[in-house]
Amino acid sequence: MQSIMDWISNLAVQLIDAIGLYGIFIGMVLESACIPIPSEVILLSGGLAAANGTITWQEVVIAGVLGNVLGSIIAYQVGALGGRKILNKYGKYVFFRSSHLDQAEKWFTRYGAMSVFFTRNLPFIRTFISLPAGIAKMKFSTFLLYTFLGCIPWNIALAYAGYKWGANADVLERYMHPISYAVAIVVVGLFAYWLLSRKRTRV
Repeated sequence: MQSIMDWISNLAVQLIDAIGLYGIFIGMVLESACIPIPSEVILLSGGLAAANGTITWQEVVIAGVLGNVLGSIIAYQVGALGGRKILNKYGKYVFFRSSHLDQAEKWFTRYGAMSVFFTRNLPFIRTFISLPAGIAKMKFSTFLLYTFLGCIPWNIALAYAGYKWGANADVLERYMHPISYAVAIVVVGLFAYWLLSRKRTRV
């Protein structure tokens, strides 16, 4: 499985090298449509391209966010039209893991619409949260707004990291998963604070 993921990651990098911003956009569409292309690889590579002067890191963010939104819409529609049945039947062809959807469903069941916003900054879950939103028939305009806003911090953080430390991209990529989890801890902490604040105002 790891060799397959490495192959997918290398393919994503080659796509960005070949067609620049379009490659970033396509990669992020696929990632948000539940095809496991690591967004860390895509955005860090985009940031590195920005450091080399071929594009700007702001353009990387815009391409990443737009790709995320379109891919999330696709996943939402899959959830609304058939959800688990479609994924159980065809998911093996895109290396789908049901355990990741299980995690996303737990978040959505527990926290509802706001989970669409907060989980955009959590590794793995961010890729699959659109599916339970679609299955639950979440109001589409709300889904779209929370998806757009939730994707912005993740894209900015990774694109800027690739841009700022482009010369050390290999080292940075090696430590991206710990960094991703650190970001996740911060996001969960903010989410917990938001929930506590909300409960206090109701008392």
